Amino acid sequence: MRGELAGSQISALLEAVPGIASVLRNPVADAMVNMIRTAAGIGEFQMDDVEELVQYAIRRSLIGADEGERLLEEVRRARPKKAARPGVKNRRPRPARKPARSKKAASSHSRRH
Repeated sequence: MRGELAGSQISALLEAVPGIASVLRNPVADAMVNMIRTAAGIGEFQMDDVEELVQYAIRRSLIGADEGERLLEEVRRARPKKAARPGVKNRRPRPARKPARSKKAASSHSRRH
């Protein structure tokens, strides 16, 4: 008896059992999604995601182990500077809103003229 599931069987299982996809999902995929959200300013930076992606790159020989370690160290050194300002996001400031005129002020102004 074969111990592996075929691709079609896996797809059928993922469709049949709600929530199983999140349990079986690859941690690298989660890290990629989280880092994309972080880059877009809609997610929180997690060092675990960085480590997962660097380890994936090393396992796949996309980068060398030395380069991976240097990158992790560089990120670790950069994080305390950013973490020192909690709540500050990389967003453009909103333009100042003009105060809305009340209906009473608008109606009295139109009666004078």
